[in-house]
Amino acid sequence: MKLWSDTFSDGQNIPDRCALGRHHPEKHIVRSGNRNPHVGWGEMPIATQSLVLIAHDPDCPSAPDDVNQSGREVPASLLRIDFFHWVLVDLAPGSDPISEGEFTNGVTPKGKPGPDGPRSTRSGLNDYTGWFKGDPAMEGQYFGYDGPCPPWNDSIIHRYHFTMYALDVTRCPVEGTFTGHDVRKAIQGHVLEQATITATYTINPRAIPK
Repeated sequence: MKLWSDTFSDGQNIPDRCALGRHHPEKHIVRSGNRNPHVGWGEMPIATQSLVLIAHDPDCPSAPDDVNQSGREVPASLLRIDFFHWVLVDLAPGSDPISEGEFTNGVTPKGKPGPDGPRSTRSGLNDYTGWFKGDPAMEGQYFGYDGPCPPWNDSIIHRYHFTMYALDVTRCPVEGTFTGHDVRKAIQGHVLEQATITATYTINPRAIPK
């Protein structure tokens, strides 16, 4: 099974236009283009009935103490946890590649609607749902893709794993509102094959190797 993106090369930076936030020399961070990247796939198992796409960041800080705090930096030694950026199910295996900006183009305060999405797909909640909780201007349910926005003072470059799963069922066995964790659990025993590509991103210039 093959997975690729015309937006970024495996192991390289995802462009600012596909991130939710980008570096600003005075404000530290400002909103960015938040366009979903192009995703293409091929050479799937013959028995593939549907596809699931999950994009997650395994480098999210596990504690908020130093996050986005002036005069401080999130240490590399801090335990890191998953942050889901895109949970997409019921994608037809024979459909065209996902074009850049097709599913998401711009930041939507309070989140895009869901779970029903383009091409008869369904979208899960991404983890900005919890991140923006308590923010009157942004709090809501964030379905579909919302791009990278790591802490502007994080000492490490974050990785973003885009994983496509080929399933032996036509409909992913989740109902109602669901998350990346729900999908990972539901597809156990239904995955014929999977493929992953990885992008990187940082907002902290100090984290970029010289």
